[in-house]
Amino acid sequence: MLGTQGARYAGTRAANLTRSPEAAAEALERRHLEAAERMVETLGRMKGAAMKIGQLASFIDTEFLPPEYRDLYQEQLASLRTSAPPMPWRKVEKVLREEWDEPVSELFEDFDEEAAAAASIGQVHRAVLCDGRRVAVKIQYPGVADAIAADMQNAGMLMRMAKALAPGLDAKAAAGELKERVMEELDYEIEAQKQRSFARGYSDHPFIFVPDVVTRLSTTRVLVTEWVDGVGFDEVVALSQEQRDAFGEIVYRFCFGSIYHLQHFNADAHPGNYLLMPDGRVAFLDFGMTKHLDAEQIDLEIAALAAVFDDDPERLRVALHDLGFLRDPRKVEAEQLMRHVRAIGGWYMEDREVTIDSARVMDAISAVSDPRSDFYRLVRRENLPANELMGRRMETGVLAVLAQLTATRNWHRIGREWWFGEPPATELGEQERAYFEARGERRRGHA
Repeated sequence: MLGTQGARYAGTRAANLTRSPEAAAEALERRHLEAAERMVETLGRMKGAAMKIGQLASFIDTEFLPPEYRDLYQEQLASLRTSAPPMPWRKVEKVLREEWDEPVSELFEDFDEEAAAAASIGQVHRAVLCDGRRVAVKIQYPGVADAIAADMQNAGMLMRMAKALAPGLDAKAAAGELKERVMEELDYEIEAQKQRSFARGYSDHPFIFVPDVVTRLSTTRVLVTEWVDGVGFDEVVALSQEQRDAFGEIVYRFCFGSIYHLQHFNADAHPGNYLLMPDGRVAFLDFGMTKHLDAEQIDLEIAALAAVFDDDPERLRVALHDLGFLRDPRKVEAEQLMRHVRAIGGWYMEDREVTIDSARVMDAISAVSDPRSDFYRLVRRENLPANELMGRRMETGVLAVLAQLTATRNWHRIGREWWFGEPPATELGEQERAYFEARGERRRGHA
């Protein structure tokens, strides 16, 4: 597809030599629109890992997309988050027959044969149980598990490429972590366990909602959960800036705060998983890729943050060595390391209101992957511990989501609520503090 579109693009550029500037610009935009539409169509048919790349490109600003046409491409790619080409009902019904002993007509009062949403691994159908409860039925595409398992056989190749950039990377451990998380995502029974854990952790929360799981109908390839009414991310982006700021804060509090409240976080931070409910709460969906952290790792991460806040480069170098990011700290200059860490996470390390935009996303990404970056030589001496892989994925995803919202907050002050048990920084923080204190949670720094 890219080869065909590339040839057509070249033809358009050649033809533009004889056109007026206005006609040339219009022809070029038409060509990019066609390329974007074909990209969506192709990735949507491929499903699996290929489609996930398209989903990420729909909200993470990268140099892969032409800057002047990035909005056009992202607008088209956004459909991959919820509206990929669905599989026909006959294939859906076949999966359901294989997974359930009873026919659909006996288990449900109503079952919509048209998919309500379709994503990279499965699609969702609306249904009504015999007791009247409205539910979402997520059904895995036939054969997708085998296809992704085959993709994972290439994880070693991907890690060898990463190791060329960062020779200290423990490629085997990182490949193992990636494979374990992805294969877990293919087992909906595991996802059901994780979702139940988050639903308990946020039960009756003032602004976070996680739908309950219908356990008796959930299997390896079918997940049945409570249906949620709400508007999707594309509509949220069209709201007022004040509303977008509040939505962004809720996403930040859920994605990062879960680490400190539950020792568990959702690594798949992309906007197709969020719904703004009529009562103002945000529903979080899809718990296929999550990660547990032990208390020791969380404490080490907070120690590294404290070193940054205290402007102590040497202490930061020791803390990152303890976390496994530096194999030989003597080979890394402490002051440069401090600048590098601030380039990546400055948005929540600066004690001021920060508006997240696409420039912030690009700066954070280039600090770890751009050969032209001042930090490139440093990155080649760093390590990415396997148990930090999912955390970095989540952090990048949240940053990109906030950039789509151009959300503004003092993210640092919100974080200090979790890191050091400091007073709430916002009205939502006050609500959340009251919620967790009522559940008996003890604040960090207040024994």
